[in-house]
Amino acid sequence: MTTHDWLMGQLERSQARFRVIDHAPEGRTEPASLLRRHALAQAAKCLVVRVALTRRTRRYVLAVVPGDRKVDLDGLRDMYRGTEASFATREVAERLAGSVSGSVVPFARDPELDLVVDPELLVHDEIFFNAARLDRSVALATADYVALARPRVEAIAQHPMAQRMTG
Repeated sequence: MTTHDWLMGQLERSQARFRVIDHAPEGRTEPASLLRRHALAQAAKCLVVRVALTRRTRRYVLAVVPGDRKVDLDGLRDMYRGTEASFATREVAERLAGSVSGSVVPFARDPELDLVVDPELLVHDEIFFNAARLDRSVALATADYVALARPRVEAIAQHPMAQRMTG
């Protein structure tokens, strides 16, 4: 079963309030948000991060932040009491997420993947994300997302001022 099929099944079985948005293939957050016609802050930007805990152990985190923000890698490293945090390789990220880069859903299906969501994404009534396909997205009621995904909620987005200063 594809991640897209799994997602649609989960949303339907749970009677989540959602709608499907078909659009031109796009995996980048800002252009996808324009295609879906919503504020960039409502986009669930999903990134797989590798946190080194020791020289030989690591933890993978599906970090979900608002589309207008960047992930605070140092904050994730500190949260896990790790020695460093970096983006996972494309191969590892796609394997753990079960979809191609740019279409990662904000749900952690793989037991190797922790789900951590920034609270600033959850202030919106509805969030948007690619549905494990580059040409299809989902608009999902935030309360239903939280009930289904049961994420760890932590401040993991860079503050806007730090973001401007670092790029």
